[in-house]
Amino acid sequence: MFLQLILVLVVLIPLLAIVLDSQVGRALASRLERRGLDSPADLTAERIAFLESEVERLGGEVMRLDEEGQFVTRLLTEGKEADGGSLGPGDETG
Repeated sequence: MFLQLILVLVVLIPLLAIVLDSQVGRALASRLERRGLDSPADLTAERIAFLESEVERLGGEVMRLDEEGQFVTRLLTEGKEADGGSLGPGDETG
């Protein structure tokens, strides 16, 4: 009897860990957290502040990516002008 109980626990612990780590487990946990909060106004203010900071971070990331794209474009156009129209590796003559 004791051995069967241990065997059941050994099987259930990894199974429970898998379920809790899944998207369903996370959704249930977030729903329980939202239900247990007393002041939704504070939560809304926190969420707005978080979203504003994320928008600022993403805006900076977009600007950085734009600068990188402009740099690569500039390198490619300057490289073609410096070659003077010569063929590159793998290009064939007509």
